[in-house]
Amino acid sequence: MEVQIEQSWQRILQSEFDKPYFEKITDFVKSEIRAGKTIFPSGKLIFNAFEKTPFDKLKVVILGQDPYHGAGQAHGLCFSVQRGIKPPPSLINIYREIENDIGVTPPNHGCLEKWTQQGVFMLNSILTVRANEAASHSKAGWETFTDAVICKISENKSGIVFLLWGNFARSKKVLIDTQKHFILEAAHPSPLAGNAFSGCRHFSQTNALLEKQGFQPIDWDLKD
Repeated sequence: MEVQIEQSWQRILQSEFDKPYFEKITDFVKSEIRAGKTIFPSGKLIFNAFEKTPFDKLKVVILGQDPYHGAGQAHGLCFSVQRGIKPPPSLINIYREIENDIGVTPPNHGCLEKWTQQGVFMLNSILTVRANEAASHSKAGWETFTDAVICKISENKSGIVFLLWGNFARSKKVLIDTQKHFILEAAHPSPLAGNAFSGCRHFSQTNALLEKQGFQPIDWDLKD
């Protein structure tokens, strides 16, 4: 697996790529492919979150768990699906909260790339998955890497807004310096969490925190 990653991230993360654990991740993914397993997202999209949101442009972090495992869904951005794919239930609930919070009606697609272009880093803690097997790469070592990514952000940036949805994302709070950054917590948007995500108002709160620091707010409207 060749690491194709944006230049500012390459500079920040090179020491991680050089560590033995990362070589083990690479070997694991390669072995899955050699064994005939279908892996999502495709190789060129594994580091798509880093490509779409350069380290130097980063303002907001949304943290997911692992990629969607259905055909055509995952493209390296947490909660996002490729155009032409029906938005999954969690994403529908995110859209519903945006509408209730700031009055923006949902788009007719599930692609969140427009957010990434404004500095929203959409990171899954686990970057690959076997087709039709949720969390199948949870033991591959990806969390060692993505935990390091969160730590690098915490250490090298300031004023970042972290959106932690659900207990898994909340468990990463210990990696973030709360003296330098902002953390907004909520239930996971999945229907399995009932309606607990509703009313979190994270989208208006994020923009208020950005504007307070003199940053451009995020345009959450995804309609073409």
